Amino acid sequence: MGERAKALLVDDRKDNLLALEAILQGLPVTAVAVESGEAALKQLLTDDFAVILLDAHMPNMDGFETASHIKRRERTRHVPILFLTAADRDAQLALRGYAVGAVDYLTKPFDPWVLRAKVSIFVELWGKSQQLKAQAEATRERDAQWERLTETVDEAARVLRAGGEDAATEALALLEKARWGS
Repeated sequence: MGERAKALLVDDRKDNLLALEAILQGLPVTAVAVESGEAALKQLLTDDFAVILLDAHMPNMDGFETASHIKRRERTRHVPILFLTAADRDAQLALRGYAVGAVDYLTKPFDPWVLRAKVSIFVELWGKSQQLKAQAEATRERDAQWERLTETVDEAARVLRAGGEDAATEALALLEKARWGS
């Protein structure tokens, strides 16, 4: 499992993106910064992310609309979204953020250590999810191998039951073929 977790940073202001990248420095995550909701949606077509840090207020497509699109897509609906906003502590905005699928809503200025802790948790959860996916795939492959082996043994038994002068040789050839995976 060598893939490194990624965090999608979405803000229309470059200085905010630079600040977020600095806050995440040193965490086991690759920051991918984009300046619009549209760019975020395009990025989500090609990359998988452990977490999305999304500015609520952006021109054109705001964070709420962006989050709504993200949560409608099968591929991205599970990605946790942390809303970040410079707006004052308006409870209605926070409720709107949660309503479109955010897992948290932070008002700027926020404590960078709190944000790092939250991102760290989602990166760790993403890593555990990747491990589980790899284990599930390994289990599926083992089950498939076991199924093929069982079918080969059953076929060898049918050959032996059918009898004939070459039955034992044919059954042994089937088992050898299965043993070597060819």
